[in-house]
Amino acid sequence: MTTDQPPEPAPEAPAEAPAPGGVHRARRAFRRWRRTRPFWAAVWTGLGGFVIFFLPMAPLGKILQVGIGGIAGMAGGVLLMAMALLILLLPGQRHTAGVITVIAGVASFPLSNLGGLFVGMFLSVLGGSMAFAWLPEKPARRRFPRRATPTAVGSGSA
Repeated sequence: MTTDQPPEPAPEAPAEAPAPGGVHRARRAFRRWRRTRPFWAAVWTGLGGFVIFFLPMAPLGKILQVGIGGIAGMAGGVLLMAMALLILLLPGQRHTAGVITVIAGVASFPLSNLGGLFVGMFLSVLGGSMAFAWLPEKPARRRFPRRATPTAVGSGSA
């Protein structure tokens, strides 16, 4: 038996960190893009449409037995999710989409299980009203330094 010490392992090179700012830069770009449109209005509208669409989901045979109520609920949910995409992708059309969203949300009350048990109706009305009320942020006014007025040519001082 020997009392030799085991060899020390070679020092490892430090692990390379990911590019500083890659994720941070993407997050900043998303935040900048998000602030140029009614993002939260689209989120609430989409969630409301999702609830209204999927709450009455059942096999097709059951929906046909229920009748127009099941189909109208699904159509209302699809319309609301389409309005959410319209609000998000075309912020210039936010007024029209907001009004249609509020009307479809309120119409879901009698057409689809009390508007998705009130949750879908509330979320879609909230999102539609937020889309209608949203205003784009005006950029800060830049102040330029005042220029000195040019002197008239041949003004007597030489």
